[in-house]
Amino acid sequence: MGSFRRALSVPLAVVSTVAVTLGIAHPAEAVPQPAKRQAKAKTQPAGVRTAQTSPAAAAPAEYTVVEGDTVSGIAEHFGLATAEVLAHNGLSWSSPIFPGQRLALPGAPAQAPAAGPPPDIAKHVVVAGDTLSGIASAYGLDLASVLSANGLGPSSLIFPGESIVLPLTGTAPDVAATAPAPPQVEPDPGPAATIPETEHMLPVASVSMPLDDEMRSNARLIIEVGRALGVPDRGLVVALAAAAQESGLKNLRHGDRDSLGLFQQRPSQGWGSIDEVLDPVRATHAFYGGEANPNAGRTRGLLDIPGWETMTVTEAAQAVQLSAHPDHFAKWEAAATAWLSELG
Repeated sequence: MGSFRRALSVPLAVVSTVAVTLGIAHPAEAVPQPAKRQAKAKTQPAGVRTAQTSPAAAAPAEYTVVEGDTVSGIAEHFGLATAEVLAHNGLSWSSPIFPGQRLALPGAPAQAPAAGPPPDIAKHVVVAGDTLSGIASAYGLDLASVLSANGLGPSSLIFPGESIVLPLTGTAPDVAATAPAPPQVEPDPGPAATIPETEHMLPVASVSMPLDDEMRSNARLIIEVGRALGVPDRGLVVALAAAAQESGLKNLRHGDRDSLGLFQQRPSQGWGSIDEVLDPVRATHAFYGGEANPNAGRTRGLLDIPGWETMTVTEAAQAVQLSAHPDHFAKWEAAATAWLSELG
């Protein structure tokens, strides 16, 4: 009985540590998080806290991140391995995730193709020349209601192939297939990045990411350095997309193996010393390369890649970054174009 009482007196923190060491429990976080969030990791992800079904049965093909989520928390809720979710989305253990980001969940049951939108949901598929105001006018809708139904703002960009929800009353057929195309109207006036429309506009799942002060400052730095080097807009979009995928536009002091900084450059691979790759100005010059390449003869930047101008965003970014998950650069193209239009 005395031994039993002594066991009960062992601090809970010690018991928890032993459980992790023995593999009974898993670390709370997939990436380093502030201490105040660590307690949330063993609960359901914030976006699914009201779900009543079992984790395995509830696993969708895609999950939208909300404030407070961690990769490990999402994986645990749906009965998945954290490493599997990271690999499925081209993330590393140090990659940040953001509210609004969509994560693909591996092993989710295949969804049968839908016959069409639900009867009370109508959609319009964007074509070249469309504007949100023009679409709203063509269907007799108020612009504000269209923006609200799609989670967009007055300055949001839309792209060919994107589906816009039409907040029509009552039931409606598949408007994208049956309704006449809205009249072609001139785009709303305002500054815009001059990105050529080529095969680069691929139907990939885009990611939107609100910029905080640090991210905005780094995005502006990438644009300004590129402008000073004479890099065309297409190259600026490639650089922004690369930094968004690699670091979330943060000057990270950690990463996969010895990867560090805005572009997750590796000192062991010739990108510079630890202090040099953590210098965002130098790191951006190294990404662009060319005559101003601070690593001349050791690493190749974008301007050192023959024919990069005709490559897709993924191909161009991958030629510099040599990522283990090259297909994930493309999802940042729309957001990077919007950031360039706003900040450039």
